[in-house]
Amino acid sequence: MTSNNPYATPQAIVADPQAQVSDEQIAALPISDKWKQRFSAIQHAGGLKMPTLKELPPAQRRKASSFNILAFLFGPIYYAIKGMWKKSLTLFLACAAVVIALGVSLDYLGYGNIANALGYGVGAIFAVRANIDYYKKMVLNDNGWW
Repeated sequence: MTSNNPYATPQAIVADPQAQVSDEQIAALPISDKWKQRFSAIQHAGGLKMPTLKELPPAQRRKASSFNILAFLFGPIYYAIKGMWKKSLTLFLACAAVVIALGVSLDYLGYGNIANALGYGVGAIFAVRANIDYYKKMVLNDNGWW
């Protein structure tokens, strides 16, 4: 007979939230077919970290790790439209602080041309992170700060 201690610390069920996502759940999301294909490719690549990305066929690999051109062009506005305004604000402020600090120091050292190009790096950060962040929001219901 197992004794149950009512005063014991409750034990949380530790499970990987990505392992519980199926293709049927992705297909049931209220998003476009293009996003469903991207999410499915990310899921088949192993989730957020994408450990099995190299094992996917090239077409699925491109969908899973694609560069989001709209996020590159519009950055924080694109994130806000997708409902990720907290990440948009935080990421923008962090990037702005880094760009200002680097820009001032590079300009002081005489590398003003490089300082002018730092804005493209900010756009690239938004473009590379957009698909993963939207996957976290829609599939894993994780709309936190990070």
